Amino acid sequence: MKYLYILLVFIPITIAGKIMGFSDTALFLCSALAIVPLAGVMGKATDDIAGFAGQRIGGLLNATFGNATELIIAFVAMKEGLFDVVKASLAGSVIGNILLVLGMSMLAGGLKYKTQTFNRNSINITASMLLLSVLGLSIPAIFTHALPEESLNSQYEGLSVIIAVLMLLVYVMQFVFTFVTHRALYEESVTADDEEEHNASLPKAVGLLIASTVCIAVISEIFVGTVEPMADSAGLSRTFVGIILVPIIGNAAEHSSAIIMAYKNKMNAAIEIALGSSLQIILFVVPVLTLLSLFFTPMSIVFTPFELVSVTGAVLIANRVASDGESNWLEGLQLVTVYIMIGAAFFFV
Repeated sequence: MKYLYILLVFIPITIAGKIMGFSDTALFLCSALAIVPLAGVMGKATDDIAGFAGQRIGGLLNATFGNATELIIAFVAMKEGLFDVVKASLAGSVIGNILLVLGMSMLAGGLKYKTQTFNRNSINITASMLLLSVLGLSIPAIFTHALPEESLNSQYEGLSVIIAVLMLLVYVMQFVFTFVTHRALYEESVTADDEEEHNASLPKAVGLLIASTVCIAVISEIFVGTVEPMADSAGLSRTFVGIILVPIIGNAAEHSSAIIMAYKNKMNAAIEIALGSSLQIILFVVPVLTLLSLFFTPMSIVFTPFELVSVTGAVLIANRVASDGESNWLEGLQLVTVYIMIGAAFFFV
């Protein structure tokens, strides 16, 4: 992870480039390279704070700030009215976490260990919640075909708000299940090798969290402003940029953490990072953005058919993979291959 911090040099380069009038493509690349280490700093600061806060609050903090980078980028894009980029990036985060991150984790771990095992009970619960969440995400799209077109606009907002509130409620209930009523399912024995050192003081960790959040917000303004011009100049669709490039940039630090965990034979942690992050996108980030959009231009929770099919397919695969409690390199290769296929399809959309 430490090698990522070298990229922090792109923070001043991006800001200077904005002032000096760099091209949109150059600003896109510089801001993307700046966001990657900032997401890593935010994650490390959250982990350090969690070390002081205890297991329950620490788990809540990690879950809450796990997708903060994507939330900030999506919020900035939403304010700019780039709803198609926002929805594509959210769908891309789910697809990327399940197919690319989980696939690369299984592949990396499987090349070192013939077969890896994980807590099937806890992972199955997460996978099942993912499936139910995707079904809820599909309701607005089905709704568009159930009513006459002239009556849709007046009812989008109400349906989106109801679904957003219900998703947030389920998100909160998940913590009650995990940390109160069924916490035994998620407890694992911890060895000395598993314990991570938290050398940072609490004030330093809080300061880093605040500073990284502010920096991501500033860089995200520049990054989002270059998406459309860069896509046009490179001949790429905004959907491809949103569903492939933006999630990879926002999740780079988290992706590397999952792969490293799998390589260390901590497959349970790697899968929880991939599936838990996807679940948080659907149950927390999507509804929060929907509710925040009411203060600007209301954004409905309606994804394109291809995005929904891709997300649903990825979630179905996650449920299948989680069912046996074991993984190997071939399963990882299959997941990565499916991700490349989906990426290629979105490239030509």
